[in-house]
Amino acid sequence: MALASSVKVVLGLIAFAIFWVLAVFPAVPFVPVGRTAGSLLGGMLMVIFQVITADQAYAAIDLQILGLLFGTMVFSVYLERADMFKYLGKLLSWKSRGAKDLICRVCLISAISSAFFTNDTTCVVLTEFVLKIARQHNLPPHPFLLALASSANIGSAATPIGNPQNLVIAVRSRISFGNFLIGILPSMIMGVIVNALLLLCMYWKLLSIEKDEEDVAVEVIAEEEVNSHRFSPATMTYFTSFNSQEWNSRLEVTAVQSSPGMSVLMGHVENLRNRSIPSENEIRGVPSASKEAANDVSSQVKEETIPSKRVASLDRLGDVLSVLSSEGKDDLTTRWKKILWKSCVYLVTTGLLIAYLLGLNMSWTTITGALALVVLDFRDARPSLEKVSYSLLVFFCGMFITVEGFNKTGIPRTLWEFMEPYSKIDRVSGIAILAVVILVMSNLASNVPTGMLMDFFHIYIY
Repeated sequence: MALASSVKVVLGLIAFAIFWVLAVFPAVPFVPVGRTAGSLLGGMLMVIFQVITADQAYAAIDLQILGLLFGTMVFSVYLERADMFKYLGKLLSWKSRGAKDLICRVCLISAISSAFFTNDTTCVVLTEFVLKIARQHNLPPHPFLLALASSANIGSAATPIGNPQNLVIAVRSRISFGNFLIGILPSMIMGVIVNALLLLCMYWKLLSIEKDEEDVAVEVIAEEEVNSHRFSPATMTYFTSFNSQEWNSRLEVTAVQSSPGMSVLMGHVENLRNRSIPSENEIRGVPSASKEAANDVSSQVKEETIPSKRVASLDRLGDVLSVLSSEGKDDLTTRWKKILWKSCVYLVTTGLLIAYLLGLNMSWTTITGALALVVLDFRDARPSLEKVSYSLLVFFCGMFITVEGFNKTGIPRTLWEFMEPYSKIDRVSGIAILAVVILVMSNLASNVPTGMLMDFFHIYIY
């Protein structure tokens, strides 16, 4: 394929340059429109400059990649709702043996998570847990954040769903999920190990500093305060050793802290106690001459009023206890429904990975699994679907058109003809040169456009 006409080459190069500037530098002072609008602008200019036709622009949009990307984001939303990333965060601090152990865990967990849940989702979700753990252990956060970012990028290379450029490469080259995983997994494991070792060497002294005694004392006090709030009279088997006043006071405090229903219950108990026991002032206020008559009246009032008041109070207590019992049953039912729904989410995700390994169409399989999660949720899917990054899908649409127009200019083909004698993949030197070129282009032109251009080059490699 020779170069197109000079006008097309210049105009196509201008459109691609605008796309590249806005994609790499979203906050350009003279056109601060962002990556998504910059992508659409580049694609529109390709059509306006007649580098490609409108039909060619529509045909350049790869619906299979967009569907796979959409389904992957929906899965990430529902997995986050099912507390998958919360459990991964707990693994970071579970039986941790210090800062060095923690940085190794961050590298491993972020790499595995990004391979199956995309690197963007992993970094966004796990950053909160990493910062919290570093703060709890009085550790500097930046070594662990660097471990998260670098390991997430390394781990995401292992699967086609790990990052957007992998989606483009796997779909357009028609490499199955299993072959992609087997081919990249060894290098991914080596990359994670080397990354962890480099981070340990860089921050060994910083991670070896022990915490101050004051910080430890503060943490111990905080833990005791948390444990004190777990007090529950139901777990105390020695309550008979308390006197009645002490027990009633503790019971009231605990009941008020536990639930609003129990506070109502204790209110009825207090009213009953006040009504049934006359005050000391009332007793002293009775003259000595009429003590006997007062005692007779008091005994008669007690016989007539106290039983009826006690019956009414006990009826109210029964109503309150029945309400509390029904609330407990509702909470138990809700808890079991949530556990069942989480189990369904995890089963659907496992089935999706099995379908990938069996070689089924990744795009339709992912969309089917995403719709299964929507149906199993049994509620309005709008809040979950609103979390999907539709701007990223629009960015891909504009990028498909822009890259297709750039390929039509003949510039990529001319560059490949110049590189081809030095980039033979059947020898070590050729692989090294090709790797360096890809490394430079992915840092200059961003990784996704580079992946699409490399997809164009691979046609000529084979």
